[in-house]
Order: sequence, then structure tokens, then C-alpha cells
Amino acid sequence: IIHRVACALSGRLPLYPTDVSTLNKVKADFFNIAGFPNVVGAIDGTHIRIQAPSTHEPLFVNRKGYHSINVQAICDAKLRVLNCVARWPGSTHDSRILVNSRIHDAFERGELQGVLLGDSGYPLKPWLLTPFLNPVSVPQARYNTAHTKTRNVIERCFGVLKRRFHCLHAELKMKPEKVCNIICACVVLHNMARDLALPDLEDDQICEEPTLEITEAGGEDGSGRYIRQMIVENIFSV
Repeated sequence: IIHRVACALSGRLPLYPTDVSTLNKVKADFFNIAGFPNVVGAIDGTHIRIQAPSTHEPLFVNRKGYHSINVQAICDAKLRVLNCVARWPGSTHDSRILVNSRIHDAFERGELQGVLLGDSGYPLKPWLLTPFLNPVSVPQARYNTAHTKTRNVIERCFGVLKRRFHCLHAELKMKPEKVCNIICACVVLHNMARDLALPDLEDDQICEEPTLEITEAGGEDGSGRYIRQMIVENIFSV
């Protein structure tokens, strides 16, 4: 029964908003955090612990040494999940999950307007802004500060999600494909709870630890550097 319900709920994952009015509201909510312009989402990955699977077991061992599913999520400033990908084994790098996702292709084709904020584990792109690894000026430091404050909503989102659904913080003792459905079902229910303004559960023992990864893609492209520098000069140099 749990599997059937999880499958039904997982089919109701949110579709990324494309209408102008909704995106403008998302941008305004993000801007109000730290003055970072044109942001339509904060992106990151989180690991959901699972028992060792019977097949392809090494693929599920993450960099911290335990078995997991690496879940990519994008959220808005209200901690509502806008996009979720839950199907990759724990050893998969965040940047690889992104590059192989539909949301990546949509941004690359220009179907989605605005920028995502990601940590240094992601490649710098015109639509995906990352922090300066070594800021060399006051405006760059201001950019990094605003970036960190704004992007922090995804860490908070993961924390709220795992507090509400403690199974995501413990170890799920099921096959990986069933675990993926449960994760997606929890995301759908999380969004319902946000829409209904239900109170968040308090548990100081569960928190999302920020990570500092250098992207395996190596990748900064010239357009991404240009967009980032324009934001530094026009917004954070004042």
C-alpha cells in the first residue's frame, strides 16, 4: 500500500513555473532576502541514506562513505520545491545530475528566464550563478555574501523536508527504485504543507550541512563569467 500511494503521489511532482507573473513573484521574494536580482530558484543536492542494494552496490556509496540516493532540488524563497530529480545513486556528482536533467535543457534552450543560484559544485553558466572561489575585491565579496544568504533557502528547505518526514533522515530499507518514489512523494506532501502554511516541525538534530565541492565539469563559460561580472559591477559595486 505504501508503494502504491508513493507512486501515485510521485506522479504529482511540481512543474517548473513558466508564466511571467509567477516568476516575477519568485524573483521579488528572492530579491527581498539580500538584494540579489533575477533569481528564480536555488539549487542543490542532498543525500538520502538507503540500505546497501543487492545490485550495483558501489555506485550508491557517496563521498561520505554511506549508501544513498543523491537528490537534486530547486526551491523558491518560500521553501517550496519547484523541481526535483530523485533517481541517481549516491556516487553521482551534483553537476552530472544537473547536466542530465530536463531543467538543464530547458534553461539551455532559453525556455526558462532568470537565474539559479548554486554552490561551487556546479558549473558557472549565464543562467546558473556560482560564488567566487577567491574574491579579490569588495564588490565580489558583497556578491558572495548576497549569494550565500539567498542560496541558503535550499539548505533550509532540505532541513524542513527531513524534519517533517524523518524517514528521509534515517535509513530507508527498500530497493532504490522504491526509495525514489518515497522521496518524490514526500516532496509533493512538503509542498502541500507549505501551501497550507502548516507549522514546521522543530528538531535541532536535523540540519543540512553545506558542502564545498569543486565541479568535476571544470566549467566556467565566458557568458556565465560576463553575467556574473555585470551583476557585481551594477549591483554590488554601489
